[in-house]
Amino acid sequence: MDSLYIVAPAYNESDNIEKFVNDWYPVVEAHSGDGKSRLVIINDGSKDDTYEKLLSLAETRPYLVPLTKPNGGHGPTLIYGYRYAIEQGADYIFQTDSDGQTVPSEFENFWEKRNKYDAVIGKRPVRGDGKDRAFVEETLCFLLRVIFRVALPDANAPYRLMKRELLEKYVGRFEDDYNLPNVMLTTFFACYHEKMIFLPITFLPRQHGTNSVNVKNIVKIGWHSLSDFNRFRREIDRDRRNR
Repeated sequence: MDSLYIVAPAYNESDNIEKFVNDWYPVVEAHSGDGKSRLVIINDGSKDDTYEKLLSLAETRPYLVPLTKPNGGHGPTLIYGYRYAIEQGADYIFQTDSDGQTVPSEFENFWEKRNKYDAVIGKRPVRGDGKDRAFVEETLCFLLRVIFRVALPDANAPYRLMKRELLEKYVGRFEDDYNLPNVMLTTFFACYHEKMIFLPITFLPRQHGTNSVNVKNIVKIGWHSLSDFNRFRREIDRDRRNR
């Protein structure tokens, strides 16, 4: 039976974290992989009691793994979680966020596609987090189309199921502090013609608290990532020439 690791970063999610665990833990139980599946939540140096709540919740949930690390941001926390899941030998790695914007009932549709595709990635036709963030995503996809010559419906959706072997091929290209791993993973999958499909997902407004990555920060991260995009493009072009 295929094992599933759900990887979710958490920063100051005290108001959301119990509901998130209650919503997503049954997904892991249903796909326990002979007891090898896990819900891995990485506390990214929260200033509230997110981690303490996770430890308490884990006392009665054997498949819940709370991890903690110094604050580094969403992207570096994803890289940390992906590498952990790979090291643990997960067959499939699913990533979502712990802020309550995604819907666990849509997971099975992704899981059913795992034998046909190595990556099943969400696309958000309607975004509950506002027009500003939708505009940022549209701009990002435009830049990826210009720089990498790939057309992506949604590059950064936090709802993605990936085969471990596929993720392992590309995650090593990132430094520990890289800010946009999901964006570049989607781009790599497209550029190297991996078996990938996009499925529509529900994307709700944030349930509680304040998003730590606001539009201003997103634009700043995107601007600083242009040099990384160009570096990755050169790597891809070199690989294509060497085929």
